[in-house]
Amino acid sequence: MEVSFTGRTTCVYTILIVLFLSPVAWSQDANRSTTAERTAVVTAITSTLSIDGSLDESPWQTAPRIGDLVQREPDNGEAPSQRTEVILLHDADNLYIGVMCFDSEPDRIAASQMGRDAGLGSDDRITILLDTYRDQRNAFYFQTNAVGALVDGLVFANGQSNTDWDAIWKVRTRRTKDGWSAEMAIPFKSLGFSTFEPVWGFNIARNIPRRSEEDRWSGARLQVTQFFQVSEAGEIASLTGLTQGIGLDVRPFAGARWLHAETTGTTDFSSKPGFDLFYNFTPSLKLSATVNTDFGETEVDARQINLSRFSILFPEKRAFFLENAGVFNFASIGTINPPPGVTSAGAEVYPFFSRTIGLLNGEEVPLDVGAKLTGKVGAFDVGVLDVRTGEVGALTAKNLFVGRVRRNFFQQSYVGAIYTEGQPAVETTSRTVGADMRLATSHFMGRRNVVLNMYAVRSLNEGISGRDASWGASAQYPNDRFDAQFVLREIQDNFRPALGFVQRRNVRLFRVGFSYNPRPKDFLGIQQMFHDFYYMQFTRLDNHEVESRNFYATTIDWHFKSGDAIHTLTDIDASYERLFAPFQIFTGVVLPVGEYTFVRGHVNVTTAARRKLSGSINMSYGQYWSGYGETIQLSGTYRVAPYFSVSVNSNQTFARLPEGHFVARIFTTNVNYTATPSFALFNLIQYDNQSRNLGWQSRVRWTFQRAGNDLFLVFAQGWIRDSSNNDRFTAQDTKLSTKVQYTLRF
Repeated sequence: MEVSFTGRTTCVYTILIVLFLSPVAWSQDANRSTTAERTAVVTAITSTLSIDGSLDESPWQTAPRIGDLVQREPDNGEAPSQRTEVILLHDADNLYIGVMCFDSEPDRIAASQMGRDAGLGSDDRITILLDTYRDQRNAFYFQTNAVGALVDGLVFANGQSNTDWDAIWKVRTRRTKDGWSAEMAIPFKSLGFSTFEPVWGFNIARNIPRRSEEDRWSGARLQVTQFFQVSEAGEIASLTGLTQGIGLDVRPFAGARWLHAETTGTTDFSSKPGFDLFYNFTPSLKLSATVNTDFGETEVDARQINLSRFSILFPEKRAFFLENAGVFNFASIGTINPPPGVTSAGAEVYPFFSRTIGLLNGEEVPLDVGAKLTGKVGAFDVGVLDVRTGEVGALTAKNLFVGRVRRNFFQQSYVGAIYTEGQPAVETTSRTVGADMRLATSHFMGRRNVVLNMYAVRSLNEGISGRDASWGASAQYPNDRFDAQFVLREIQDNFRPALGFVQRRNVRLFRVGFSYNPRPKDFLGIQQMFHDFYYMQFTRLDNHEVESRNFYATTIDWHFKSGDAIHTLTDIDASYERLFAPFQIFTGVVLPVGEYTFVRGHVNVTTAARRKLSGSINMSYGQYWSGYGETIQLSGTYRVAPYFSVSVNSNQTFARLPEGHFVARIFTTNVNYTATPSFALFNLIQYDNQSRNLGWQSRVRWTFQRAGNDLFLVFAQGWIRDSSNNDRFTAQDTKLSTKVQYTLRF
């Protein structure tokens, strides 16, 4: 690996400084007892429970409560304004969680959505965290509201989350004159856990949006800014005699697709069966396999117009790749994200990014067979993925492999390695190798968080040698009142991981930031003020000249107890860009080689999402490259709870440059109807004036009998705005696809 002496020295100094400043913290973390502040016992039962949302059965009435919750916001450390009772039961097959949310104003309980994996940020809700390995890093989470929405996901790296993972579980809720209750049954077959550890990490949070209130069972300190900080969970004990049966789930499916191409007048119909298989070699080591995979039910990507010089990242949405995806997470991912509104670095490095598999230039590539082994072996997290793709045109079938291992130590730290092999796009060989380390503690200088990440990775591509590496280090201090980060990262120009993603190359990034976020007492109804100061610089590696520079300062960012917020009014956003080659910023508008300095202002105001009608306005204005420009983002949402919602969003940039004027527009509309938590209709309509394409996707998801059994029906229609025909919209492809899947559990 080629790393300059200066870069290596700076990286080493960074590591030594952080370790020197915090030896006591690391020592405390290593020697800290695993005994949590909050503990509870899960009561074993033998009787059968009816999951109907009512907690009037004998086991619920006689089992002990786990203890009161504590306010985190707005009155930290105080008793909650509304009482919450939590009861935990288990038999051999299921963990049962009963929650009674008392409310003195039951008519004001907010419950606006009940679709699967709906965003419940505006609703009264409860969120459950299960650290089944008690490793204080990874967890499953489950969430619901007063109308029984099923929301679930995975937590990894002690705070990062994957919200697209779906488990097989059951929840029912019931509203009463005293509030609302929830009854959950989570099968042990849906979880990974250690049979040698009868103690799990557990936490529960209750949110009451009309009061801007969050109550937690454990970790209610302000410094614990995320509920998903697994290390702050309490403990639940007496989880013995659990079973996963044979540990085998088989999910056969059948998919069909009808496609009509308007331009050629041709119609094509295809269908195929397939199946997914899930087998637990041990309760903590799981095999996931797929044969003849179909992704016809996947939601289309949100439209974006790229006005930058660098690649845009689209998220993974396909179920097979989302299963236990956290184990493949690498220390170079998600470590340089600033607070909302502050300029993103745009320099993420993904040694492995699953969207490189099965997608090529936006088109689907057949996935003949895939297998993934993920889980824990002792102190190690392991992940192995092997996929065989089919032939596409002149591109032959490909075998693609990823291996990942992490050795956990202390309470929240690890050292790991990654290896990938395969080239999905061309007929050459490619490998990527890398190592990473994370040192983290929540006991720095008392009870504060500090995180240090380091990584080094190299791509080995046929026909390319030298300058093919990336390395970096970052130090973070993510706490409530004070938040700070320091990032140093190098990405060489030949670093091209074939199964990964890199936003920009041939640069060294330096970034430093600091936030001061006080919580004033009884001042204008403000819950918290945010003041951010960030400086970022990219230096080219080939000539050592500055390529980009940005300074951002937030002077007014007020979040009110009502849920409304003034994010920006008088921000300072000063940028410097140097173009070493001409840059086409928009169709027909090319910026020449040279230096550009510009300063912009921002206005960003949002209303509380809990309201029936909510929205936001985000505007930036001022100098823009060689001229001037404004970017205006408007959004509005109207809800008829809990069945219907419609949202409209627009993102428009108006630029006036000496090289040419342009307007970049994106319009998006979502119209959703949810009849029950098991049946929902989603409509997404999008238009952008760069592709001049208008698209409509309508998706129906019906979960029948129980979670894991689904029928999907997807309709998609495209139109193109034809400038040669009076800007009329001409129909393009029409596609109808369906998929039905049924899960058998053994």
